[in-house]
Amino acid sequence: MSPLHVVLVGYGPVGARFVEEILPGVRTGAVALTVLAGEDVEAYNRVLVAEYAVGNTELDAMFVGDRETAEEAGARVLLGVDVTAVDRAARTVALSTGETLAYDRLVLATGARANVPTLDGIERHRRDLASLEKYGAQLVARDDDLPAGITALRDLADAERVLEAVRARRRIIVLGAGVLGLELALAAAHAGAQVCVVHHGPHPMPRNLDRGGGHVLRSALRRTGIQVIAHSRAEAVAFRTGEDGERRFDMLVTADGKQIRGDLLVLSCGVSPRTELAVLAGLRTASGVVVHPSLASWTDPAIFAIGDCAQVVERTEELARQRTLPGAPSGLIAPGWRQAAWLAGSFLDEAVERPTSATPPVEREPLVMLKAEHIDVVAVGDLGGDPFDDDALHPRRRVSQWADPEHLRYVKMVTEDGVLTGFASVGMPRTAAELTLLFERGGELPADRSILLRFDGPDYDPAADADAFAPATTVCWCNAVTVGRIEESAACGNTTVECVGRDTRAGTGCGGCRGRIAEVLARVGDPDGEPTLTV
Repeated sequence: MSPLHVVLVGYGPVGARFVEEILPGVRTGAVALTVLAGEDVEAYNRVLVAEYAVGNTELDAMFVGDRETAEEAGARVLLGVDVTAVDRAARTVALSTGETLAYDRLVLATGARANVPTLDGIERHRRDLASLEKYGAQLVARDDDLPAGITALRDLADAERVLEAVRARRRIIVLGAGVLGLELALAAAHAGAQVCVVHHGPHPMPRNLDRGGGHVLRSALRRTGIQVIAHSRAEAVAFRTGEDGERRFDMLVTADGKQIRGDLLVLSCGVSPRTELAVLAGLRTASGVVVHPSLASWTDPAIFAIGDCAQVVERTEELARQRTLPGAPSGLIAPGWRQAAWLAGSFLDEAVERPTSATPPVEREPLVMLKAEHIDVVAVGDLGGDPFDDDALHPRRRVSQWADPEHLRYVKMVTEDGVLTGFASVGMPRTAAELTLLFERGGELPADRSILLRFDGPDYDPAADADAFAPATTVCWCNAVTVGRIEESAACGNTTVECVGRDTRAGTGCGGCRGRIAEVLARVGDPDGEPTLTV
């Protein structure tokens, strides 16, 4: 029986997980795998690019792929090679090297690019079908060229530009107040850079936080020394010519007349899925490449998409006729990893002609965590309700709120029939951890909501809370690693967070659980709760 020829386009963290999961079939010869990576480096965790950009982590600690192992198993991994076109009729892809590859199954894991906002002084390109047909060579697998002194933060080249500015203690302007922009701003400020965050919303993280949580977060940012300019829509950039004759960024001009000078402008205005190949191939696209829950394209059952480029929508006759579709790619690493693992498993089943044993992953509302030193933010669900809403309009919903702005603490909890459906927590890490467990389990909140505040009180001893360390309690959300699994890893000699990460993958995604992993290890090392292990 001939092998199943699988071509993977994209070798980021999601692509690397797909490779890892499908390697058993490659080793046996059931699958012939070719991996096409646009960048010329090993797959790395893009979630940590901000940490790399301020010198808080090394490149070696970011790698999530293992090209050597993949090639030893029989996979072909081509770094620095782009796919320029897909011929669906012939089931082939054209490469930037001039080579043509055949496939039985094509997997798009092309990820997303940073959005370039409409600003006078910055050229940005449309990527609709007409533009791609006319300028395909300049747009497919390419980012927009930005002027000197202006960058996004999606890859290592971007990070190097930011790192240079941080080391030189230059003034950095971050345009956008989402999670990624704030993580960079905080990391750069802690590293000694002057940082200004400019956004047009009423408060930071407006998509995730309500007004109360957003204002407490804004106060926390300002106390770290970050200048925060809200309600200011960026309109243009101005340049200056240096002594070397190079034209560089000088200032950001806003619609309300502000002129904000800086040395480096970092665009953090969200991302857009890389769908150029899919558009040119005639696949159905919306926010991303439209796929069934099985991750197969609506248009071509031989083409699949995973990660930041995949928009999962259950196809119906009604939706098929609509120009716009619900949903969007999640933009988070954990759902992409689950998609990669499931799809690899289904291909292995297909290669050996056995029924697929598992159902496609169904994602719950994702938790959003701001990972920064001394600032803890966790949010999930719909936070639009108010404690004083008319109960007659929402008879089953209850909203509880607690705020201590002076000490930068805030919690909001929304329930339906007592079950937690959404919450926001700022400056309350242990309360957020407990709420996360309740949200995961669909559990009811205690009748007296104030009981939850004790977790961040001065007398709370986490070692005495058995539930937080129950074996089935999830610690790492990105990789679904439990307390019990970490304890098993520690018993095998993995006594640091890094060792546990290599063994279980815990902490290798967004990194927001590393403190919890350290707590579990400390409890294993000393039942009295005194930390004895290094992070």
